[in-house]
Amino acid sequence: MLSVPRSSCTDLPQAERLEWLEANGIGGYASGTVAGMRSRRYHGLLVAATKPPLGRAVLLSGFEEKLVIGGRIYPLSAARYENAVAPEGWKYLKEFRLDPYPIWTFSFDGIEAERRLFMPHGENTTVMSWALSEANAEARLELTPLLAFRDHHHLRHEDARFPHEYTADIGRVEFASFDGFPPLHIACNAVELEKLGVWYRDLAYTIERERGFDFTEDVFAPCVFRFGLEKPAVVIASTEEHRFEDAAMLEAAEVERRRKVVAAAKPIDETDAIIAAAADQMIVARGTGKTVIAGYHWFDDWGRDTMIALPGLAIANGRPEIAKEILLEYFNYISQGMLPNRFTSGSETPDYNTVDGTLWFFEAIRAYADAADDHDLIRGDLFLKLVNVIRWHLEGTRFGIRVEDDGLLAAGVPGENLTWMDAKIGDRVITPRMGKAVEIQALWYNALRVMEAFADRFDEARLRTRFADLAARAKASFTEKFWNADAACLYDVIDGDTCDASVRPNQIFAVSLHYPILEGERAKAVVEKVERELLTTKGLRTLAPDDPKYVGHYDGGPVERDSAYHQGTVWAWLIGHFIDAYLRVNAADPQVTAKAAAMLAGLELHLHDTMLGSLSEIFDADAPHSAKGAAAQAWSIGEFARIRRKLRS
Repeated sequence: MLSVPRSSCTDLPQAERLEWLEANGIGGYASGTVAGMRSRRYHGLLVAATKPPLGRAVLLSGFEEKLVIGGRIYPLSAARYENAVAPEGWKYLKEFRLDPYPIWTFSFDGIEAERRLFMPHGENTTVMSWALSEANAEARLELTPLLAFRDHHHLRHEDARFPHEYTADIGRVEFASFDGFPPLHIACNAVELEKLGVWYRDLAYTIERERGFDFTEDVFAPCVFRFGLEKPAVVIASTEEHRFEDAAMLEAAEVERRRKVVAAAKPIDETDAIIAAAADQMIVARGTGKTVIAGYHWFDDWGRDTMIALPGLAIANGRPEIAKEILLEYFNYISQGMLPNRFTSGSETPDYNTVDGTLWFFEAIRAYADAADDHDLIRGDLFLKLVNVIRWHLEGTRFGIRVEDDGLLAAGVPGENLTWMDAKIGDRVITPRMGKAVEIQALWYNALRVMEAFADRFDEARLRTRFADLAARAKASFTEKFWNADAACLYDVIDGDTCDASVRPNQIFAVSLHYPILEGERAKAVVEKVERELLTTKGLRTLAPDDPKYVGHYDGGPVERDSAYHQGTVWAWLIGHFIDAYLRVNAADPQVTAKAAAMLAGLELHLHDTMLGSLSEIFDADAPHSAKGAAAQAWSIGEFARIRRKLRS
């Protein structure tokens, strides 16, 4: 259980900043703030995945909630407008907790009320209930649904075409589809239904305003539901038809499912349990298999993010079968030797503009096969597919990705950014990194050694020798070309005769990967350089502070933020590979494990901040390293889980 006390609940700036998330395992979600108001366009009580795991649409934005007792009205909900907050239900909050789903406790005049919310796994459904601590025949609850029917990236504004009519028999109401989105079904145990048909105008979303986007929205209120509170009021909002009596069955099944997810991780403390639940939210269905939502609220599923996050999300949490499903699903999408970079809602064909996503695939496969002792998964056709991936890289594939005569992997064409540092403003690439990027060489070498080990295991002697020779050639060239003697670290990118000496975290992968391309004193020097200039309490900076291009804060509109994204901004996921490298070069230090564990303390505290029970994507480069970007990020969670587990092994 994770809880927020009254002091924070009734502190509006704090309660509006703290967020919660429910995910349904098919890409849909519900999300909001502890205070009850929506601060993002992505907040809503039912954000349905209309084309699982994508096509996400805000159908039910929220409810306006009023508790009426003895003629007195107590607001439970909250909303922010440009110049006002109304209603102010947060003032009555006694506690918020995740146990295992969001629960709010309100207190007024000796009476307590509790609101609960959860999403059942595998369907676009949100179940909510409201109950008094003691039954009261005089009490009633009024709920006014606020409808949006829009893509979750967009905002709704008053529209004369919006359907005002609905079909109802009080306990089962259908709100018609609009703009191509599915109808919304509400099943409840209301005793009265009153037609309303008004627009709530100019709701203001504070985080959208901070991010430089449009931030006001209109939502439609079609009716008011009224409930007696002699027993709990129940609402099921869904794209499917339900009866309100289904709520108890759905809750029991979901609580048991989550119990098993956490139990599989074999947690030894509260943090283990919290991170296992957070990891589960990122894993969603795709086709007949699984994939990973890169981050909530706005990211889709990305191949690179999925492969980086997979060992931590699935294997470290005792769910190797999930890792297997993800790997098998992505095998279906290999094209010209490349793994998809990104699936998008608007296209049936994924984007393939990545050089590192495919290479991380090899490491994810190795991690699964070793952890599950399931090398037979790769034997045969899948091994041959991987051999073909290597062939494409040797002969050349999309975007100039090809192995050059020195055995190193080059990539890049103007206007594209193929590495994980992929920010663009229009057609301008912020960190183009064309040529031979340092982490790409580390990943290429690691992939070749993985294939060498597979070939040896599968008695493919000719292929084993071929991969070993390719790896040796790559390592020799890397050793010759990438060492920056003046700075005692590695160059970030080599493009022809140009060597980029920017001090970035990408060099850490030369030491951290399972098969390191850099060893000995140079490896130790790299780790010391990164620790000294890039390590923070939340992860690694993406650029050293003394670089003229360094940006200390990730603020402003899209242009300002994209310009800072990889120019200093701290990324949490990098902490996992830094600790891998740190452990490797300091193995003789008897205190190395304790020192490494201390590096996770800032992120462990962050589980109780921003998106409660989860980890943010990025943080400001300058102290105090405020959380920014996506509020729940897959590879942040995955790498935290993986390295924390490793430190105990």
